Amino acid sequence: MGTVTLQGIRKSYGTTEVIRGIDIEARDGEFLVFVGPSGCGKTTTLRMIAGLESISAGELRIDGVRANDVRPSDRGAAMVFQSYALYPHMTVAENMGFALKMAGVPKAQRERQVQQAAETLRMTELLQRYPKELSGGQRQRVAIGRAIVRKPKVFLFDEPLSNLDAALRVDMRVELARLHKELGTTMIYVTHDQVEAMTLGSRIAVFNKGIIEQIGAPLEVYQRPSNVFVAGFMGAPKINLVAQPGTSAELAHQALWKTLGGERLATAAHLGVRPEHLQVHASGEGVAATVVLAEHLGDASVLHMRVQGVADLLKAKVAANSGPFQAGQMVFLRAPSEAVLGFDATGKAL
Repeated sequence: MGTVTLQGIRKSYGTTEVIRGIDIEARDGEFLVFVGPSGCGKTTTLRMIAGLESISAGELRIDGVRANDVRPSDRGAAMVFQSYALYPHMTVAENMGFALKMAGVPKAQRERQVQQAAETLRMTELLQRYPKELSGGQRQRVAIGRAIVRKPKVFLFDEPLSNLDAALRVDMRVELARLHKELGTTMIYVTHDQVEAMTLGSRIAVFNKGIIEQIGAPLEVYQRPSNVFVAGFMGAPKINLVAQPGTSAELAHQALWKTLGGERLATAAHLGVRPEHLQVHASGEGVAATVVLAEHLGDASVLHMRVQGVADLLKAKVAANSGPFQAGQMVFLRAPSEAVLGFDATGKAL
């Protein structure tokens, strides 16, 4: 078993409350991702689960047992840090087996568990090397291996891939997904990277200013965000948000609202449409817009467009072969009604 339950969890530093009441459960064997911007409280929450930060209020249970005051080493959780935290004077094998040595595990058993973990991570050839002889990706594997040898109930990952280059992050995401499938152990993973959250998580918890805004499966959170914050945070390029036009608004702004919202979302305070759902045509029906910038990415292009009277540029992600589009060109915008989201004056999804 490896369930982790947080009920009414709060954390304060003096008079400053940074975690403002969190309720969530990591189910046995799932890959739960905490995602959100810097300073939102996701790492603090992870450290409270690990026992590296005290809990100001609320209850933490691991496998149904209250763990608020349990020593970190006795919680059955193993944490993998962003900084690797390897001992430079120890070999890979010694680094991986160090916690077992401190726990009094016999040498023969330690060596067996280290060997098994190295085989799982496909790094047996590295066991006699020192950290300075390893690449960033290899060092992160050692840090993960050090956690694996402890055979924890739950793995805690604190932005483990943020120090790696883009290509290596992709490789490591694949490895982490494989590792989770192979081990079947509960994993709680902190990241600010939406791609990591979407590709790794069986569920995502979106953090903002010390609370959780939404919890759900990746596509559920992406396609049906609970509010404007979640809609704006998840997705790249960011969702287009259009405020309801006033009576004196430009005609183009009013036309855009009518085209996107129609009768279904007539009472919304804001409309949201993701860039991949905004259809761009060189001619025909739709709302007139002017291309300000065309970013050509190879497989797709991101168009930044201005509609008269709308404060922010609208963004559309289109297939590379749908153009060519260029700066200064007039285009016409439409969107399928089912892809348009509506939000009320408080930011809540309609």
